[in-house]
Amino acid sequence: MLRTLYISILFVVLSLIPLSAQEVLVGATDTESYMPSLRDKRVAVLANHTAMYSAEEHLVDMLHREGVNLVGIFAPEHGFRGKVEAGLKVNNSVDEATGVAILSLYNGNTQRPSDEVMRSFDVLVVDMQDVGLRFYTYYISMLRMIDACADFGVTVIVLDRPNPNGHYVDGPILDMKYKSGVGWLPIPVVHGLTMGEIALMSIGEGWAKRADLEVVPCRNYNHSTHYELPIAPSPNLPTQHSIYLYPSTCLFEGTVVSMGRGTDAPFEIYGHPELEAREFSFVPQPNEGSKNPPHNGKLCYGVDLRGVANEKIWREGLDLSYVIDAYQDLDMGEKFFTPMFEKLIGVEYVRKMIIEGCSAEDIESMWQNELEKYKILRRKYLIYNE
Repeated sequence: MLRTLYISILFVVLSLIPLSAQEVLVGATDTESYMPSLRDKRVAVLANHTAMYSAEEHLVDMLHREGVNLVGIFAPEHGFRGKVEAGLKVNNSVDEATGVAILSLYNGNTQRPSDEVMRSFDVLVVDMQDVGLRFYTYYISMLRMIDACADFGVTVIVLDRPNPNGHYVDGPILDMKYKSGVGWLPIPVVHGLTMGEIALMSIGEGWAKRADLEVVPCRNYNHSTHYELPIAPSPNLPTQHSIYLYPSTCLFEGTVVSMGRGTDAPFEIYGHPELEAREFSFVPQPNEGSKNPPHNGKLCYGVDLRGVANEKIWREGLDLSYVIDAYQDLDMGEKFFTPMFEKLIGVEYVRKMIIEGCSAEDIESMWQNELEKYKILRRKYLIYNE
């Protein structure tokens, strides 16, 4: 009687604690929801270094310890351990801790595994920490595998993780003539979806094949939660602040301007050797995240964004003013841009409007109508409250 009363009181107390004050639990921790589906099955995992079951143990190590029949690990961009520079090939190898074969999905050739490999497993477990941007490639690796699994009757289980940029939606919808390895779906730059939600939306909208899909949700999370990533998701996003700036500063990848690769502050600074009027300066040098960074070894002048408050970034969302600022100061016209710019921003008109001298506000107003339509569509697939 007293025990029942105690449990009832505890439940009431917990229900009164704001969601934001409770620890976010990622999908991997909810083993009761997915481990029964792995028993007596041949299991493959699509994961990287972020797929931590706990602070001390990786998901793959936990599954191996629990006796799950692991037959393969699929590695996305940056590799299984997250050490490979952006854009570089990831080679096949063997995981030393478990002896399980690691098969690359980012080796320059493999769009999907061979038929032989696809017939070697019954269930694919997906666990990767995304950052919620259309040009961040982890979701593309997942969708390619979903298509392959649909063809071979393989079940897909997505162990969901929070989206650190999930509290807003911004940017133009991808014009599919610019579809590429850094932009796969007709969604905005900042899409406001977790990996689980983007999988559901892709299947629901016919962007991916209809696989047998299960999503294991996070607990104590909603899209208003400002989730601090415990592990850097890739070598050049080492801080939470860089992740918040990434939607805006990654656009420099489609220009002649350095966005800080080869420094200790990638995506938090930007500059160019000819921006000499700027007081801030840096010299890109080869490092773990970039073996040959833009303007390698050259003194670059520019802007340090590390002092910009997170609250300001959240409030302003995708901010074109940084690119416009550098474009106007360099005064080199079309030579400022590379073809990558359209693949990142996703539409043709942004480059043209910048060249015409339009303000960030004028350009950003151009995508608001289509963004509102997307927000309505997005609600159909949300697992978590906004």
